[in-house]
Amino acid sequence: MKLNIPSEYKSYLRIGTCSWKYDSWKGLYYDAGKTYRPDEYLSDYAKNLDSVEVDQWFWSLFPNNIRLPETRTVEAYADSVPNDFIFTVKAPNSLTLTHFYAKQSKQYAGFAGRPNIYFLDNDLLNRFLERLSPLGKKLGPVMFQFEYLNRKKMPSKEAFFSRFHEFIIKAPEDFQYAIEIRNPNYLSVSFFEFLKEHNLGYVYLEGYYMPHIGEIFEKYKPQTADFSVIRLHGGDRLEIELETGGNWDKIIAPKPEGLKAAARITKENLKRRILTFVNVNNHFEGSAPISIERLSKLF
Repeated sequence: MKLNIPSEYKSYLRIGTCSWKYDSWKGLYYDAGKTYRPDEYLSDYAKNLDSVEVDQWFWSLFPNNIRLPETRTVEAYADSVPNDFIFTVKAPNSLTLTHFYAKQSKQYAGFAGRPNIYFLDNDLLNRFLERLSPLGKKLGPVMFQFEYLNRKKMPSKEAFFSRFHEFIIKAPEDFQYAIEIRNPNYLSVSFFEFLKEHNLGYVYLEGYYMPHIGEIFEKYKPQTADFSVIRLHGGDRLEIELETGGNWDKIIAPKPEGLKAAARITKENLKRRILTFVNVNNHFEGSAPISIERLSKLF
């Protein structure tokens, strides 16, 4: 499946999926007649697209330890793709969760809702970035994904700005950092000014609690850094997983308005010379590769 992206977009657009290890993508990105080992998908994926989101390292906060990427895994990913390929990476949730999740297994029930001592911890960020070093110039935006922050977790958006400011001014330079929030009430002129002040990319999230990305763009037209990220994520994961049965090879919940909004934002970003990363999830419409093909026809 090859995309026909107009040449003028080549320097200002990266389209990829959220993860890549799906056997049901055979006939789309993968050879229908081949039996793939888990480490063989990425090299074939990179023959079709020049970017991918890595979310597997997000799941890092556990009661007894913090899990960071293994060096050999990062090296294998780097070796599987060409030199001009870019990884967008979600930062560990051990950095972005204020508290442990309320739902814990019986074994760890005592940790439910307990404060997370690693929240926005600079030493942990440094350790994480060091683990990513084998990616070299193939590392793109590092995205800090925050859950919905109620007042128990964060008293106000001003408190969030203050806490993140303390964190980001100590973060290593020469990295691209971006923020994804899930609090609609945080969206404001002051929020985007805060991002711009710290050269942080904005992550447009299509899904969950957030307004449609087109509405956000129309209201604020954010230009906070020389790049931004659009994550076409979708709604209820469980519902679409039940519908697909884990087979991500067809569109079952078309969202043309979301695709149109992503194309519009990308076109406007091109005019402003802002690099746009578009990351598409299977949960958005049912098949990320086909959603990307549908999106490519809108440029």
